Amino acid sequence: MDLLAHHELERLSSSERLELISQLWDSLDDGQIHLSVVQREELSRRLETLEEDKKEAVSWAELKDELERCP
Repeated sequence: MDLLAHHELERLSSSERLELISQLWDSLDDGQIHLSVVQREELSRRLETLEEDKKEAVSWAELKDELERCP
């Protein structure tokens, strides 16, 4: 089932395609997203460590600067 023809998708820029993906994803209710047991376990693990992980987080600008300094 193609809602949009391939040529219609190709005319969109990469950023427009990503925005479309984001809009589609955001349109789903939690009950419409089916996760495997492994995925649910991983999400639970990440939520449990979220506050601790935030302490070690760096901004995108910091990471980008660091990566640009790498050979």
